[in-house]
Amino acid sequence: MFERPKKEKNYAMVIVQDRCVNCKACEVACKAMWEVPDGKLNYRTKVLDIEKIENGIRKMTFMPILCNQCDNPPCVWVCPTGASYKRKSDGIVLVTPNMCIGCKACMEACPYDARYYNEELGAVDKCTFCLPRLESGLEPACVQTCVGGSRNFGDLNDPNSIVSKLLKEATNYWVLKPEDGTFPNDFYISNSAKTE
Repeated sequence: MFERPKKEKNYAMVIVQDRCVNCKACEVACKAMWEVPDGKLNYRTKVLDIEKIENGIRKMTFMPILCNQCDNPPCVWVCPTGASYKRKSDGIVLVTPNMCIGCKACMEACPYDARYYNEELGAVDKCTFCLPRLESGLEPACVQTCVGGSRNFGDLNDPNSIVSKLLKEATNYWVLKPEDGTFPNDFYISNSAKTE
């Protein structure tokens, strides 16, 4: 049975789904920060529109998605060159562009559709939780620009972090596709407690 590894920093994203207003600030900030080429299929993060019908009433909800920085990442295990790898210190999954041969096996293996092939780089690209920003003490760009407070980032090893507090106070939280056994580090909640 798989057990989550111990990490010096246990970075996670907690997304309060019902706070997302689909303003796209996260997408714009991410594309600008990382110079993601134009095109619908090119993204490190995006917001999905989900239409539901409840009691005969059509409702629209929004689902922010990004790389889940999985503790059991299939994208890493299938990479033939080692270009995709997971940092042991904090669990962030990265791609070394000059080692990527563009086989796209990692894109096929990712159950979250969280990778794209960057023609300009000649390599697969993905969310890194804005690692250079983290190393400078800043939040990921998508979190900083989230006007509704939907995206929250922090270290689950710190009980006082916003992500730890949100998960502790939530009446319910979930991950995407738990049946795949990836042990993601993006968590979703609705109707959460206040974030103060």
